[in-house]
Amino acid sequence: MSEHRPIPASPLRDLDVVTSTDISGAGIRHAFFTRAGGVSEGLYAGLNAGIGSKDDPAAVRENRARAAAYLGLPGAEIVTPWQVHSPDAVVVTGPFEGERPRADGIVTATRGLAIGVVTADCGPVLFADARAGVVGAAHSGWGGAVGGVLESTIEAMEGLGAKRGDIVAVLGPTITRDAYEVGVDRLEAATALDPNAAAFFHPGVSPDKRQFDLPAYIVARLERAGVSARFVGRCTFSEPASFYSFRRTTHRGEPDYGRQLTAIALDR
Repeated sequence: MSEHRPIPASPLRDLDVVTSTDISGAGIRHAFFTRAGGVSEGLYAGLNAGIGSKDDPAAVRENRARAAAYLGLPGAEIVTPWQVHSPDAVVVTGPFEGERPRADGIVTATRGLAIGVVTADCGPVLFADARAGVVGAAHSGWGGAVGGVLESTIEAMEGLGAKRGDIVAVLGPTITRDAYEVGVDRLEAATALDPNAAAFFHPGVSPDKRQFDLPAYIVARLERAGVSARFVGRCTFSEPASFYSFRRTTHRGEPDYGRQLTAIALDR
């Protein structure tokens, strides 16, 4: 079950987040941040957390600092990998020293350390095994999902003592089926790696087009992997006031786009 919860306390009163009761409590803090409440301007207006965007780096740092403060970790860094649409996951015990590793899953058992991913249509997935005290996050677009980033993140959590049957996964705001038109070549590429993916490509407006149900596919992969999974039911493409969207930006011919942040931490 998900909640859409504005933050009441100043100076974070303008922030707006989506949370899930499935991973709330039990010593775990998390948020699927919307774009509301940040200091970025122009194309990035709001809480752009994309280090790789062309936004003012100072604005991105302030936005990420606000997110950390919301999680009850003022002054802390939210640790995110260099995302490359890979199947790889990394285990972390603190902020990265030097260049961030290229990966799309991130896992920790370190208390008081916030980890996360940034997205703008791809699926942000949070994982938690409250009993073992292990949490994770994954950036899962179609390529990462088909390639195995979800399973890699689960396996990394198991390496820290999590049990698959105790892991709960929640998929945050993601582009949904009606907004996600792809070519038949995408269907062919996906099914070459996972024949089960075919069921999630639905007929499009023409014979060479399909509508891909990325959220349903992600949830199905998670359930097939043996973890409990939920989708919060929010579409990044269709809610421009709340979310950044790569596809919407592309349709508008804009030169760049913001990224929303998804983060999770174990209480200290």
